[in-house]
Amino acid sequence: MPQTDVTTLIGNTPIVRLTQFDTGPCELYVKLETQNPGGSIKDRIGLSMIEAAERDGHLGGEKRHLIEATAGNTGLSLALVAAQRGYKMTIVIPDKMSAEKIFHLRALGAEVIMTRSDVAKGHPEYYQDLAKRISDEKGIFYVNQFANPANPLAHETQTGPEIFRQMNGEVDAVVAGVGSGGTLTGLSRFFAKAKPDCEMVLADPKGSILKDYIDTGTFGAAGSWVVEGIGEDFIPDICDLSRVKKAYTISDSESLLTARELLKRAAILGGSSSGTLLAAALRYCREQTTKKKVVTFVCDSGNKYLSKMFNDYWMLDHGFLEREKTGDLREVIGRKHQDRAVVTAAPTDTLLIAHGRMKLYDVSQLPVMENGKIVGIVDESDLLLASITDPKNFSKPVREVMATGLTTVDVKTKVEDLLPIYAAGHVPIVVDGTEFVGLATKIDLLNYLRRKLS
Repeated sequence: MPQTDVTTLIGNTPIVRLTQFDTGPCELYVKLETQNPGGSIKDRIGLSMIEAAERDGHLGGEKRHLIEATAGNTGLSLALVAAQRGYKMTIVIPDKMSAEKIFHLRALGAEVIMTRSDVAKGHPEYYQDLAKRISDEKGIFYVNQFANPANPLAHETQTGPEIFRQMNGEVDAVVAGVGSGGTLTGLSRFFAKAKPDCEMVLADPKGSILKDYIDTGTFGAAGSWVVEGIGEDFIPDICDLSRVKKAYTISDSESLLTARELLKRAAILGGSSSGTLLAAALRYCREQTTKKKVVTFVCDSGNKYLSKMFNDYWMLDHGFLEREKTGDLREVIGRKHQDRAVVTAAPTDTLLIAHGRMKLYDVSQLPVMENGKIVGIVDESDLLLASITDPKNFSKPVREVMATGLTTVDVKTKVEDLLPIYAAGHVPIVVDGTEFVGLATKIDLLNYLRRKLS
């Protein structure tokens, strides 16, 4: 029957058995939380927390504004429900989150406040502290998923029973991550009653403190991680880890590569945290000596990470995919001409076309190619100088403004020898004999040097 409210479609997501991976003696199942209308498991708590706020008198009537600190998905879910109910939504989000999440939030009508991701709890720019301060100053209802009892309640009363019903009660282990702690806590409470011997397993990004706490009862130093949505540098108020006896630390690299494998092998497009959970679940399954039925989650959709983990060049730039070891400047260049990865212009292209390509591919200069040879370079300054007096000059051909005094370097040139070229305001054009290899930009060199840290 057709629905009139998209929030009625939250929950009752399908479970799929994964047969494309080595799961040892176990059967591994994934619950596709991507099938929620907001594309993530957080839709469950978004609806639960807003409905609880309405019951408690925090929202409704003249109270029409709420604020949340979030890594993105909770914000998306709250914004979805808020849009349905006519509330104003403000989201405070760390600056490491994917652009797709931010675009999605703004498209839903939410106000997005970006803050620092490199500071810890207690710092005024830490996303939770900032959200609380704005809430206090402006009298906005602070949802606070990290201390909101309606968060784990959604999983205790909905997600857990769904899994139990779909698996006919045959669940030996559940693998989950902790962001706010709501999923793991709610499932722990449900299975403690429904099937006490069901193991709760934690998947934790490397850099998070939670695995160390489970193993030792103490807090180690928090690091940093790329995976979004899970991992913490503190234990949230609602988080109950008492039934977790097994935990796995999963590196960013393993998380992202596992999520990419999930798409390649099973055609399931999951996000970065889904990779963390799957990697941990696979480790758990392979360690077992008897058959077990194990359930984990595809927490959110990978379409929120297309510009990051599903972008080969982003993966290469961040060292998550291996570059060919050549021992020369080919290891520095981010986009190689031979791979058809270099965005170029032709001498006959208009400045408008060149400008469009710069914007589309987020580059500041284009090599100008003719008959397979580089004959010039055009950058933002060239376009600006040409158009500042008369915007109609955008119709001029690139050849009229491009620089032809090119600075070429051989692929065997040492990286330190590139610095004087940058200082002169030029971009090194790397060649192998007469063959154009690519541009060695400043950001390429910075990425290269950063990769050497790992």
